Amino acid sequence: MNADQPRPASGSGAVALGIFASRSAGLVREMVASRLLGNTGAADAFAVAMRIPNLLQNLLGEGVLSASLVPVYSKLLGQGDDKGRHEAGRVAGAVAASLMVVVGAGVLLIMALARPITFVLAPGLSDDRFELAVSLTRVTALGMGFAVLSAWCLGVLNSHRRFFLSYVAPVAWNAAQIAALVTAGLLAFELDDTARAMAWGVTVGGLLQLLVQLPLTLRLARGLRLSLAWRHRGVREVRRRFGPAVLGRGVVQLSAYLDLVLASLLAAGAVAALFRAQILYTLPVSLFAMSVAAAELPEMSRLASDPDSLARRARLGVRRVVFWMALAAAVYLVAGDLVVGVLFEGGEFTSADTVVVWCAIGAYAVGLPAVGMSRVLQNASYALGDVAGPARIAVVRVAVAVGVGTLLMFPLDRVMVGPDGLIGAADALGLAWALPEAVRTAPGLVRLGAAGLAAGSAVAAWVELALLARRVGRSAPGAAGTGSALLGLAGPFGAALAAAAAVKLLVGGGPVLLAAAAVGTAAVAAYTLVASACGVREAELILGPVRRFTRR
Repeated sequence: MNADQPRPASGSGAVALGIFASRSAGLVREMVASRLLGNTGAADAFAVAMRIPNLLQNLLGEGVLSASLVPVYSKLLGQGDDKGRHEAGRVAGAVAASLMVVVGAGVLLIMALARPITFVLAPGLSDDRFELAVSLTRVTALGMGFAVLSAWCLGVLNSHRRFFLSYVAPVAWNAAQIAALVTAGLLAFELDDTARAMAWGVTVGGLLQLLVQLPLTLRLARGLRLSLAWRHRGVREVRRRFGPAVLGRGVVQLSAYLDLVLASLLAAGAVAALFRAQILYTLPVSLFAMSVAAAELPEMSRLASDPDSLARRARLGVRRVVFWMALAAAVYLVAGDLVVGVLFEGGEFTSADTVVVWCAIGAYAVGLPAVGMSRVLQNASYALGDVAGPARIAVVRVAVAVGVGTLLMFPLDRVMVGPDGLIGAADALGLAWALPEAVRTAPGLVRLGAAGLAAGSAVAAWVELALLARRVGRSAPGAAGTGSALLGLAGPFGAALAAAAAVKLLVGGGPVLLAAAAVGTAAVAAYTLVASACGVREAELILGPVRRFTRR
């Protein structure tokens, strides 16, 4: 099969479909949560409780297993004989057994040390919010442990090109939380009790997510036997890749925790605002970047000995990803307030909260194209056996994100959103430390400090992309193609911005759902038509289905 032919596209389509279902369920979850919890102190505590145990999932979950298990397991399957499949099963069993030991110890450690960990990672929480965050962390830790084990299932299923189930499984995770929230709402729980109900939903949902994938995984992994067979050649290769992969994910996780520490020093609600902005920010990353990258990794791993073919696949992946990510960035920049308003506004979540989340998602959007392309290039590095390079580059990314974010967040925390718009911008310049606690925790006006942290992340994403493109290009010349991909979309991106802004001026005063639909449609239409006129082949990803639909 030619490296540019359909199999990865169909794989990425299955991933995208599964992710779309799970992310849609996640948006429903957040729509319910925002109306019941808003950007309150209880929401901050829950966001902290999700972030702390998330250490397990980020260090040991999908990203690390994609870098270490999938390339080795895929190569063994690619041998096409019974011996290769049997050896693949032994590797999978050894990795599963090791994960059980490590995850079990990690869950117990987080539960035992929840109080000091919360103190270190969220020092700005007030006393009552701190105590709530500690109790919620002990509940959510178990759910995150189940999520890591489900990521092992994902690695095995992806290697067998069974993409859909592994990416749709989080629907069960989200459904459990939605059920918990609905119950809390019907029973009129207080804010703290609602947060506790949602935390239990996380744990139940994590178990369901694992159980959904386990039967098919066990059927496909022939020869699977749980053991700590560290001397097996394939296991040694997984272990060799595992260390640098954990380091890379650990650095990224460190960035997330530094964001948490810094956000806890901002005005009340900043942690929750950043959390909701990240949900929207990761939606296109998951749908488009992750879907392409996940489908390409097993294929690129099979082509590791043919750099030219691998480079062609990587270029195709980069072009597909940046096409979608640039469109998402344009929509978020112009119409982010409409998107946030449709999804979250109501109940405890006010119009001022909408502005704050829009500012944060707008800042994140600037880095979306870079984040998407980096996902593909990271997987190209993993396929080539280079796990340490992306890890070192991640260190640079974190340093840039924290540095820029810290410079911007405290001045922006002095910019407030009131009933009549922005207030206090004149006091923003030259101030480089947190507001007094009495001011930060005062009810009423909300502040824009979270947008500063998001801007730091966006700047860092572009730095990471430049470094990854240079590194991958050394082993597989021409694999990146980032410059030509970005240049080809400059016109379509500008057209999408202009069309969305014009339509927003016309319909901005109407119902928010209709306004969001009109602005989004204008952006997509302008972007697609101009891209097609400019010869961007990926425009057919939208025009093709439209033509087929209109011919029916």
